Amino acid sequence: MDIQEFREKLEKKLEQDNRAFVFDEEKSSLRVEHTGLNKGLDLDLNKLLAKNEKNHEKALEEAAMFINSSLEAMERNIVLGGKEKNIFPVLRSTSFPTETKDGKTLLFSEHTAETRIYYALDLGDAYTMLEKETAEKEGFTQEQIKELALFNVRQLSTSYKSDEVAGNTFYFINSNDGYDASRLLNEPFIEELSSNVEGDTAIAVPHQDVLIVADIRNDAGYDVLGQMAFRFFNNGRIPITALPFLYENGELEPIFILARKKPQK
Repeated sequence: MDIQEFREKLEKKLEQDNRAFVFDEEKSSLRVEHTGLNKGLDLDLNKLLAKNEKNHEKALEEAAMFINSSLEAMERNIVLGGKEKNIFPVLRSTSFPTETKDGKTLLFSEHTAETRIYYALDLGDAYTMLEKETAEKEGFTQEQIKELALFNVRQLSTSYKSDEVAGNTFYFINSNDGYDASRLLNEPFIEELSSNVEGDTAIAVPHQDVLIVADIRNDAGYDVLGQMAFRFFNNGRIPITALPFLYENGELEPIFILARKKPQK
């Protein structure tokens, strides 16, 4: 299935009276607009096809489900009162917009040189990014939203799988609830994993649906982590950063893995 056929099938699945489609041929990007709200989402069709190279029908179903649930979430009246337990932090790259298409400021906090923390209201099958105006209208300060979100992320499951490669251990958090990368903000959990590490603690958040914590015991471990983070970054539905971090004393320091060695400070 080529890009054009994939695009036509996807538009057919998503077609409704309140939707419009804009295709950027140069970028192979499809924007799906909700005409009533003047909001929408952009899809990189090349990435979608590459992610499910052997099953394009699956890519179609996943893309349609994601778009439908996201646009339906936008239609709902956002009420925070009584839904405090549904407020969560979400990590995004620093290139992610800080305003909506219609100029409203999103709630966010600075995090690292590569990542930024946004705040979202979970709606069950999707979540919506919180705007500063919405929070203020309901009497919440940004600090209150941040505290609620960080408390709630600590209540999420912290189950993980591990794998050993070239004498290094890698822990993968991949629950697919939309907040896997957000678990990096669960400080007690990260501290607990780090306390069991024999070498250096390294962390990667290549995309929204995975958090990698690594016990790096030799130079090869940095290579493996770098390659792993890059691969996950390219295949993720919502990429964050391909750059891993060294974790020391609660601080995250970016690691530039260029020469098969741990970088010197």
